[in-house]
Amino acid sequence: MSGRGRHRRQSNRRLARGMSRASLAITAGGAGIALPLVGAGSAHAASVDTHAPKAGVTQNSGSATQAKAKPEAKSKPKAESGPYTVASGDTLAAIAREKSVEGGWQKLYEGNRDVVGGDPDLILPGQKLELSGGESGGGESGAKPQGGAATADKTKSYGNNLDGWIREALDVMKSNNIPGTYDGIKRNIMRESGGNPNAVNNWDINAQNGTPSKGLLQTIKPTFDAYHVAGTANSMTDPVANIVAACNYAADRYGSIDNVNGPY
Repeated sequence: MSGRGRHRRQSNRRLARGMSRASLAITAGGAGIALPLVGAGSAHAASVDTHAPKAGVTQNSGSATQAKAKPEAKSKPKAESGPYTVASGDTLAAIAREKSVEGGWQKLYEGNRDVVGGDPDLILPGQKLELSGGESGGGESGAKPQGGAATADKTKSYGNNLDGWIREALDVMKSNNIPGTYDGIKRNIMRESGGNPNAVNNWDINAQNGTPSKGLLQTIKPTFDAYHVAGTANSMTDPVANIVAACNYAADRYGSIDNVNGPY
């Protein structure tokens, strides 16, 4: 290690000079008292570093004083807007915090209640939230998670058959942000009703309770009423209305009709 370090051994000459003592005779009441004088180079004196001062410390007459640094002004994160697609593991609180949503998760929930549903702790992958708060302005707790006015493509011609019913339902679902695919819908229809829009289950527990399952996707009346999308026929055996209501329910319960592979 170089001899220029801060803690190098001092020379004998400096030590001798630093430890030199002088006696001072003081007369007090006729008595002489000899007091030792300790030189400025005593071993207990703090040494002065001759190197450049550290950042934030100034030197003034050999003493170090802490410099006062002005705190930097922190800029407020800019709130994001537009749609956000829910990913697995998301929570409203985490989304609101990450995207700097004004009003926090409560505002985010109120603006997207029609999408989220009655439970703010239950959001599903694939749901689309408006970070600016949406346009729903909140709603009644427990309302269906999605829905609104049905909007089928008026420029299209839909066949009066299973293929046409599914395609029309998909257009209505798209305009109401209800997830689902052609294959997922058809697969569940064939299992539930075999493609018969007038199918009625008169034997299971629902029938025994007085609410038999009906239609292409075999919904019961309480479920149909809760998840019915305005603008579609208010009939459980209407093929398009039945598909849309059932897919709306499946989105709320399972994330999508595509995730349903058995009785639901």
